[in-house]
Amino acid sequence: MRRGTATVVPDPETALARPLRADARRNRERILKAARSVFADQGSDAQIDDVARRAKVGVGTVYRHFPTKDALLDALVRERFDEICVLADEALARDDAWEGFRDLVWRSAELNARDRGFCDAIAYHDQTAVVVDCGLMGRVEQLMRRAQAQGALRADATTDDISLMMCGLGSVVRTIPSPDVWRRYVALMLDGLRAT
Repeated sequence: MRRGTATVVPDPETALARPLRADARRNRERILKAARSVFADQGSDAQIDDVARRAKVGVGTVYRHFPTKDALLDALVRERFDEICVLADEALARDDAWEGFRDLVWRSAELNARDRGFCDAIAYHDQTAVVVDCGLMGRVEQLMRRAQAQGALRADATTDDISLMMCGLGSVVRTIPSPDVWRRYVALMLDGLRAT
């Protein structure tokens, strides 16, 4: 070792800010796609080895992108909420706010019911920070205020009610995965939110 040379340790903040190389970006996308499928089938019981095998990458590659299974699940949850934000924007574009709200709930429930991993995540972990951060909470609140102003949604309904409803949906799907059961649950919840 030469005298006077210092070892340079990269700043983790700077390393995170750098864009991924093309091959690393492709690996990350493959990992997320594989994880979506594995967690949808197996729920939070899925293992990183299963994800790596499905993505056709080494386990180390998965851990380089996602240091823990929770970090991988968090990325999948964020992706799902981003998808639901698109649905919320479509709902907000409708003139009839109740129809937009109802369709948003049904379409979200449909997505969630097919994904056991997501149901686990919302049933057992508070996802409020992600919902607020991605802008979904604000969109849902705006849609609900419009539906209340149109006299279609209960005046005392809040976004907390929707969060509880979706947590409940996650539990229903986990315990009784029959589509008839979760659809009945959603229908009853929507009936309870409708103004009489």
